[in-house]
Amino acid sequence: MITFPNAKINLGLNIVERRADGYHNIETIFFPIPLTDVLEIVPATDGMTTLSCYGNKVDCPVEKNLVMRAYRLMQERFDLPPVAIHLYKHIPDGAGLGGGSSDAAHALMMLNKMFELGVANDELAAMAATLGADCAFFIYNRPMLATGIGDVLSPVDVDLKGKTLLLVKPPMGVDTRTAYSRVVPAPSTMDLAHLVAQPIETWDGLLANDFEPSVFAALPQLWLIKARLMDAGAQYAAMSGSGSTVYGIFQSDKLAEVATDTFTDCATFVLQL
Repeated sequence: MITFPNAKINLGLNIVERRADGYHNIETIFFPIPLTDVLEIVPATDGMTTLSCYGNKVDCPVEKNLVMRAYRLMQERFDLPPVAIHLYKHIPDGAGLGGGSSDAAHALMMLNKMFELGVANDELAAMAATLGADCAFFIYNRPMLATGIGDVLSPVDVDLKGKTLLLVKPPMGVDTRTAYSRVVPAPSTMDLAHLVAQPIETWDGLLANDFEPSVFAALPQLWLIKARLMDAGAQYAAMSGSGSTVYGIFQSDKLAEVATDTFTDCATFVLQL
């Protein structure tokens, strides 16, 4: 069985408060995008469960990989037989795009279907949330307002159909733990669901990512990428999650494709929404 785990971007991101357990409560909108990895799971032929990774380098021990952790979670609960897992990584890691979380969520859904376990989506989402704060989102894979640590989800209407998304991923990464340590949490002053229902031209200056001030101060190259996206004609641009990917939303694919010429030292992805 083969599936294509997709990435996400954040539309707005508010760091509301630091919790007693060390995590942070947030408010954000997760929006699925058509940038994908490739995940294949087949019955094992040698009685051993294995994970083979291809494409982008995965710098993680096999048993700590979220896909293997997803399998172990299902194995413990449903006594699954051994499988051979093949993961082709195309979504950049450490980029604020949720690639690893999506791989894990899709692994849960694939195993559920392969072995006809009959687990409902809400239960799969609860299982996914134990693997990572944004894993549950990918079970539903539609625009969602996320609160709590990112695991409390409610559907939201966002219409970006016909727009073109340009992702710009510079060589440097952003450590999520460090990014959180530099943010001063504060109650949100924005109603994200209301904001994203407005014309996209009104988002700039209102729909904000609380990570940007401190991350941009540490890595001014990211601020420059955002400024160049807007100068190139993006209707809206922002950093996704804690970075380091910055995205621009364009009215046309031609504008987005021309804009890619500005970022010759970065990985770029032009995607139709």
